[in-house]
This record gives sequence, C-alpha cells and structure tokens, in this order.
Amino acid sequence: MRRWLVLVSSVFMMAGLIAGQQSHPVEPHRHLEAQKINNPVPSDAASIEEGRKIYLRHCASCHGPQAKGDGGMALAGGTPSNLVDEAWDHGSSDGEIFVVIRDGTSADMEGYKDRLTEKQMWHLINFLRSLGPKQPNK
Repeated sequence: MRRWLVLVSSVFMMAGLIAGQQSHPVEPHRHLEAQKINNPVPSDAASIEEGRKIYLRHCASCHGPQAKGDGGMALAGGTPSNLVDEAWDHGSSDGEIFVVIRDGTSADMEGYKDRLTEKQMWHLINFLRSLGPKQPNK
C-alpha cells in the first residue's frame, strides 16, 4: 500500500511539474514579482569568472560558447535563447533571469534549482551581464 501511495504521489507531482512548464507563456512577457528580487552578489571580476565557469559547464552546450543561442543541444529540440541580445522573452531584470534559471520555462529550459546554488545562479547572471545588455531600468 505504501509503495502505491508513493507511486501515485510521484505521478501527480510530475504531472504538476509538466503542466507548470507547459503553461509558461511562450510569447515575451514580464514577471512582476521576480522584478522585485535584487542580485545580492556584487558584479566583480571574481563573480564574473565564477559565472563564466558555471556557464561553460551548464549552459554553453545549448546557448553556445558566446551565449548567442547557437549551441544546438536543446533538450526538446527547440531553439535556445540568445542571451546577449536585447530581447529577453521571460523578462530582463536580474530577478526575472534568476527565476528562469531556477525554475525553468519549458522542456528545453529546465530549472537548475537542484543543480546550482542560489549564489551560483547570481554569479551566472553577473557573467551574462558582462557579455550582453545591462539590467534595464524597471
């Protein structure tokens, strides 16, 4: 009986995760609550270097070596986002980018909350800011 309950619970949990990812808007949008999250990690040379290492290990295969979306390894066959252009489909504030990295948006862009610490995610954001557009005015 216990195994059955664990199995049923797991199925419902996975269904919720899949539904949550599928319901994430595809069209460009903003996350108002995420905009309120501030980056607690100073964007200095050490943070940017740490973010570069994290990027190369976890992100470059999909987003490409220069973060232009040309890595070609998207999990579900989609086109990875260009992370150095002006268009950020899920919001461009540090907080919005943090939420995308943490929670993911689709089968192609899975969440990294189980693979990276929050501090590592902030280092990654600092690295991306060093390559592309700076944080916009809110």
